[in-house]
Amino acid sequence: MTFFHVPTMAELSAQGKQPEILFWVGCAGSFDERARKVTKAFAKILYKAQVSFAVLGSEEGCTGDPAKRAGNEFLFQMQALSNIETLNNYGVTRIVTACPHCFNTLRNEYPSLGGKYEVLHHTQLLKQLLEEGRLKVEGGLFKGKRITFHDPCYLGRGNGEYEAPRKLLEHLEAEIIEMKKSRQRSFCCGAGGAQLFKEPEKGDADIHNKRAEQALAVKPEVIVTACPFCNTMLTDGVKNQQKTIIPVMDIALLIEQAEDL
Repeated sequence: MTFFHVPTMAELSAQGKQPEILFWVGCAGSFDERARKVTKAFAKILYKAQVSFAVLGSEEGCTGDPAKRAGNEFLFQMQALSNIETLNNYGVTRIVTACPHCFNTLRNEYPSLGGKYEVLHHTQLLKQLLEEGRLKVEGGLFKGKRITFHDPCYLGRGNGEYEAPRKLLEHLEAEIIEMKKSRQRSFCCGAGGAQLFKEPEKGDADIHNKRAEQALAVKPEVIVTACPFCNTMLTDGVKNQQKTIIPVMDIALLIEQAEDL
């Protein structure tokens, strides 16, 4: 196990240094047990690729995405403006995050409030690092495994990114099996629109169970996604569907395990 220190922007600023990119951890990546594993895995990958990065630490606040989706525009703008002030004070220009909800908010909703940055989803940055030769990913544990990828709404249909995660899976030499509803026709996991934080309205079925059903229909050995909310919903959906539990994993975790980081 490799031990290394992840600096905060405050630490680097005190030393007169600027990182190559800011890693926006997000609420899920900070507090949710499953998502924290993804945070650690992604940090290890960045360290291995010799990417100079930092985090905001305790200065990072919620992007305001849940507040906005729940209809509280006032709270959203308060949270957003506080974050923008912090980011601009540090002169941040590039941000990467493993959460498509944070990605979408920082990329599309902060500019009109004065927060103009180059924002990348972690799969996009990992694809860039592969293309630049700074990161090598080989099959390892997942070579030949039947893997299906669930497109998070805010990565795929929200921001048009379908190829980056699939390119990473190709480098893992996995057998990619597409669900009937994938890419532009993907099916929501059920967490969007702040639905993760409330009980669903009455209907024929819970959305996360329907999506898990669709994923299991292609008989995967691993279900892969690239969003902490999707991870939670699909994990619970799979548990509700069958006794044999198929793992639901973020791409960063696959790379971490394949490379034995």
